[in-house]
Amino acid sequence: MKKGFVYLTGAGPGDPKLLTIRALESLQEADVVVYDRLINKEILQECKEDAEFVFCGKFPKNHTLRQEQINELLYEKAREGKVVTRLKGGDPFVYGRGGEEAVYLKERSIPFEVIPGVTAGIAAPAYAGIPVTHRDFGGTFAIVTGHLPHKKNKEQWEALAKGIDTLVFYMGMSQVEAIADMLVTAGRPKETPAAAVEWGTTTHQRTVTAPLHLLHKEIEQAGIANPAIIIIGDVVGLRDKVSWFSEQADQLIKKAEPTGNEA
Repeated sequence: MKKGFVYLTGAGPGDPKLLTIRALESLQEADVVVYDRLINKEILQECKEDAEFVFCGKFPKNHTLRQEQINELLYEKAREGKVVTRLKGGDPFVYGRGGEEAVYLKERSIPFEVIPGVTAGIAAPAYAGIPVTHRDFGGTFAIVTGHLPHKKNKEQWEALAKGIDTLVFYMGMSQVEAIADMLVTAGRPKETPAAAVEWGTTTHQRTVTAPLHLLHKEIEQAGIANPAIIIIGDVVGLRDKVSWFSEQADQLIKKAEPTGNEA
């Protein structure tokens, strides 16, 4: 039986059924679960009855615990001889700060295991009917942070605009217009199909599509907000043919709604 051990676990993008078997095992072993804001709370029911839960969710401009505090928490709990599962939305190494936590633990001789998770940048488009690659429309794709887009230089924007077929932006909802402007300036056609997916893979999922230069207006009109990702590329045009999840989600919601006949 493990003692003084940390799992850096990806919880997937939202649908609890996308949790991997290894991730489930890490929850069932955990004495302490340190979890993020976007975790589907249903999966916490798989933990031991006496497990300790620590919420460390990060909201825009408001962090429950700073990253330095999270690092120290993982270290201290493991040093007490406990099995700790650091549960992150999506994948721990895709904008999950998992790399930083792994380095911190390694430097302090705390054993750990990284458990990859399904990342929203692939799963949310898939649930919206948008494949990130397609041999006729896009053979390359990149996952990009939308945070502080002005810090990317001209060469970086040109590489993204001209060298990558499909772009998936995380954390870019407050910068949609700026991202579009920079891509168009760098050579991306303004009519490039684009989409935003909110609460991907859940029954709350909503998707809007528009030409790149108009996407920010469509997002504003629909009231799309975080958590959401942005997809830019010709693959977005496949949504009308591939869309499948919205119909299933509508059926699930209808089944859950009261019929009016309950006693």
